[in-house]
Amino acid sequence: MFFICGINQGQKELSHSQLVVCAGCGGYGRYQVFMTYMCLSLFFIPVLKWGRKYYVKMSCCGAVYELNPKTGGRIAGGEKVDITERDLTLIQAGNRRQWQPGRADQTNRGMRRVCQNCGYETEEDFSFCPKCGGRL
Repeated sequence: MFFICGINQGQKELSHSQLVVCAGCGGYGRYQVFMTYMCLSLFFIPVLKWGRKYYVKMSCCGAVYELNPKTGGRIAGGEKVDITERDLTLIQAGNRRQWQPGRADQTNRGMRRVCQNCGYETEEDFSFCPKCGGRL
């Protein structure tokens, strides 16, 4: 007789809806809450989960925050909880620009983009640096 078992990392998006003004980019966004965990599976059936961590990703700029475990556990349990800034710890800053190309009500005057590779500055909406070819 033999057993097929394994340990893997899982991720689950939690149901939570809260609109906020992002502290990082200043835009309107929504908290996207998800949980990561380690899981022991026996015959491909999850048997034991441990190491739960909760994260929040901003829909506006993509910033990622670690969520307080107590608040995350309450959300995972199905409670309606308002997330405050005290519950969040910044892990990765977002990358949203203050203006968006193609919108008639916005302008790109004064918005400078700087290449991380060579330091070239431009006001144009390039995806890649015209000097070195690096991603802006």
